[in-house]
Amino acid sequence: MANAYFHIFDDRGVIRIAGEDRASFLQGLVSNDVLKVTPDRAGYGAFLTAQGKFLYDFFLIETGEALLIETAADRIEEFFGKLRLYKLRSKIEMSIESGDWIVAAVFGAETFDALSLPAERGAASGFAEGLAFVDPRHADAGARVLLPEVAGPAALEAAGLKPTDRAAYDRRRVSIGLPDGAKDMAVEKTVLLEAGFEELGGVDFDKGCYMGQELTARTKYRGLVKRRLMPIIINGPLPAPGTEITLGGREAGEVRSVVANNGGGSEGGGMGLAMIRLNRLDEALRSGDPLTAGEATVIPHKPDWATF
Repeated sequence: MANAYFHIFDDRGVIRIAGEDRASFLQGLVSNDVLKVTPDRAGYGAFLTAQGKFLYDFFLIETGEALLIETAADRIEEFFGKLRLYKLRSKIEMSIESGDWIVAAVFGAETFDALSLPAERGAASGFAEGLAFVDPRHADAGARVLLPEVAGPAALEAAGLKPTDRAAYDRRRVSIGLPDGAKDMAVEKTVLLEAGFEELGGVDFDKGCYMGQELTARTKYRGLVKRRLMPIIINGPLPAPGTEITLGGREAGEVRSVVANNGGGSEGGGMGLAMIRLNRLDEALRSGDPLTAGEATVIPHKPDWATF
């Protein structure tokens, strides 16, 4: 049996966009270069407000004569409605097909061997009756698999993969520093570069105009990023998502995702992601004073892929 695990999400959905204008339609709306998405290469990106603030993130996969958008299920109807507003005369057909697909994360030392994928972020291929792709943000996150719902998890088990829980996946995700939609990026508030989208391959600065492009580019070229989403180690009771992080009583950030240590409860500490003000982080490093969230101490650390 492969040294790799799978978790089937219950909070992801799929939008299908078919038709000859499918790529050009999305190209003018989303942050990444849709034209680089092929049957062999998946992508990651975001749909922004006109002011350049986060609305939805997603994975993008090409299959057959369609593009599949894998995104958060609880906001998929809202996302679909936004896309439909811009359809106009584009020759496309759009549908929500969440009930037709199983979406799973696969991770562990032998993930890529089990799925017959190269260890290159975004690399994609067919798998069983569906498809598999390396996480386009960071290969250490493993891969994602989309399978027809009728197939169930049998194809994953046949590949030697072992089922595991959501916490195991979240520990992998937050340790790398990868955001999970509105759990980690405040809707209509977060700027993509605060969440690492440049380093994580979620924004293309050469593709031309798209919704929110002006602010995204200005943030990069003027060096306006003052906060960053960062992994944190939590010592003490786990704070709830949204808990303010302070330094000597002054606001220093906000907790986003949290997950308990393996085998431990909420009182035993854990890890998570937090949006941290960089000036407060510098102050904490110089003074040696702790950052706190509720009754816990939080220790941010810079991901190895980050350039700030």
